[in-house]
Amino acid sequence: MKEGNHDQRLTNERVSHRKLDAVGWSLFFIWTGIAFLADVGWGPGLLGVGIITLGAQAARKYFGLKLEGFWLVIGFFFTLGGIWELYKIQFELWPILCVIAGIALLVPTLVGRREIDRAGGIGPCLK
Repeated sequence: MKEGNHDQRLTNERVSHRKLDAVGWSLFFIWTGIAFLADVGWGPGLLGVGIITLGAQAARKYFGLKLEGFWLVIGFFFTLGGIWELYKIQFELWPILCVIAGIALLVPTLVGRREIDRAGGIGPCLK
């Protein structure tokens, strides 16, 4: 009996996942079309895409589905890029994003747990 409930729950999650994906992509294309037709510019365009992307992740959380880290980061960057463009911030965003990405990749490697590997040496845990 428990196995049947588990299968039903998985089926419901798959259906919810597909519906949310369809809604998210639909809103993306609708917004992109409106942004091009209205010639709103890069700032509002990027901000709208970021809000749609983050909204899709919020909907996933609301419906009890697993958040997708990649799309969370992408949504954050689109939103940041839109705000950056709207407020005409004077220094370039890309070099800052590159430095942040490099630090994000480096820090877990340097401060990761240390463990003894199979050869007997001690090194960072990269799991």
